[in-house]
Amino acid sequence: MPDGGDAVLDVRGLKTVFRTRGGEVHAVNSVSFHLKKGELLGVVGESGSGKSVTMMSLIGLLPSPPADVRAGTVMLGNRDLLKISPDELRDVRGAKIGFVFQDPMTSLNPVFTVGSQIMEPLIRHLGLTKDQARSRAIDLLELVGISDAANRLQSFPHQYSGGMRQRVMIAIALSCDPDVLIADEPTTALDVTIQAQILELVKGLRQKLGMAIIWITHDLGVIAGIADRVMVMYGGQVVEQAPVKELFAHPQHPYTRALLKTIPSLTGTRAARLQVIEGQPPIMMAEPASCPFCDRCAHVFDRCRRENPVRRGIDTRPVGYGHDVACHWTPEAAVA
Repeated sequence: MPDGGDAVLDVRGLKTVFRTRGGEVHAVNSVSFHLKKGELLGVVGESGSGKSVTMMSLIGLLPSPPADVRAGTVMLGNRDLLKISPDELRDVRGAKIGFVFQDPMTSLNPVFTVGSQIMEPLIRHLGLTKDQARSRAIDLLELVGISDAANRLQSFPHQYSGGMRQRVMIAIALSCDPDVLIADEPTTALDVTIQAQILELVKGLRQKLGMAIIWITHDLGVIAGIADRVMVMYGGQVVEQAPVKELFAHPQHPYTRALLKTIPSLTGTRAARLQVIEGQPPIMMAEPASCPFCDRCAHVFDRCRRENPVRRGIDTRPVGYGHDVACHWTPEAAVA
């Protein structure tokens, strides 16, 4: 990757393994990417592709053991998050990087009021008094669209609906004005109407606050509507990344092309037959020596089984800043 001087977050060569009784699982394999200020990066892929593990590795949210972040750099400003102390990393979480988890009911503590959970990072990271933190907590609940905020501070998580709990999680993540917000499939457990409301909320907050966002999802339809750039992951590595319009118009990796074909669509008066990707994602018991997608790929050939492809640019922009893909096969070669 080129110099990441314009990036608020710059990740290079990240490797994470899990030590299990059956051996080591290589969950993240040399992942590199950057995030610019104000940008929304969509991260897509099937369950088990390494999306969440990658992002949790960045800020020390994986239990160790069994997790072991073995290599890489994670530069937030001029600090490598993989080299700072646990206390320093705790200060980064919440203050500089906010994290919104998939299930707010398991992320919020059921025995504390919503107000106390919003106020805690404000007191810890910003040094606010209790009264100042309460005032800020009210503002945050109003910011994420919760009415009667002053009274709702006294409510417990179970007294909120699923959509409102997710709004609370967003409020907590935003409480200290972080440089980066990581949202890990935050709308998956919500019904379609509430999903749409949360997406509109995030788009509005992004425009208002100008923060950089990493949005993890398996839903390409969501990504199409909110992302600036898309990173496709498979087998614990990045297989393709591109500006969102370019990725949808000209997907290069067979996995990306297969994912796009699984999106439900209507043609005429009949629904098109829903396509599936045959096979299962691999469990990486070693660093990949071949393409991790080769056993499921319609375009596989000998080189795919001998050599794990590295990302290559398909335009004049440097890898990581334009459209790049990790694949030996090319659509142009197939047509020729």
